[in-house]
Amino acid sequence: MPGTLFIVSAPSGAGKTSLVRATVGKLEHLTVSISHTTRPRRAGETEGVDYHFVDVLTFEHMMEENLFLECAKVFDHWYGTSRQWVEQRLTVGDDVILEIDWQGAQQIRRKLEATVGIFILPPSIDDLRIRLEKRAREGIDAIKRRMDEAISEMRRYHEYDHVVVNDDFERATQDLVATIAAIRAGHQPPRQTPPAGLLRLL
Repeated sequence: MPGTLFIVSAPSGAGKTSLVRATVGKLEHLTVSISHTTRPRRAGETEGVDYHFVDVLTFEHMMEENLFLECAKVFDHWYGTSRQWVEQRLTVGDDVILEIDWQGAQQIRRKLEATVGIFILPPSIDDLRIRLEKRAREGIDAIKRRMDEAISEMRRYHEYDHVVVNDDFERATQDLVATIAAIRAGHQPPRQTPPAGLLRLL
């Protein structure tokens, strides 16, 4: 039986990558697709583990050759998902998680019907702002830009099948694990409601 493609999206700072890594460590036959990107490698990142880092010309050539299942430009850098790698993993029965934004998610849905979308939300806009400020390597203007982009992204949550609120990391990990396990078992887990404070904003 072919695997399931899970699309996991979130605004910057919501903790998506940490949640996905923790979830993959708790479930067998679940793997994360490693995106190609033109973004410079950050301290602590490893080629082939965090991303496949390529230059713009290489990325553009891959787009021309239709080698990406989806690709999008985010904060001035390109990101793309290898079509061949994903299709190979699904064919052998593994489930695959794609950590992509809403633009990539829309591209995937147009090409593949059998996908499951999960959106990660912060507990509040204030919490998200604090997270971005703590990890920021940029000035106030850049943080504001990221906050504006995050609000715009969060307004897309209704396009996804499920919502996980990252108010507590362990609980959010359990929710994400439970959601994937239920879908694997052929069940539809109840859909979480975004926090009231976020709903008023969105």
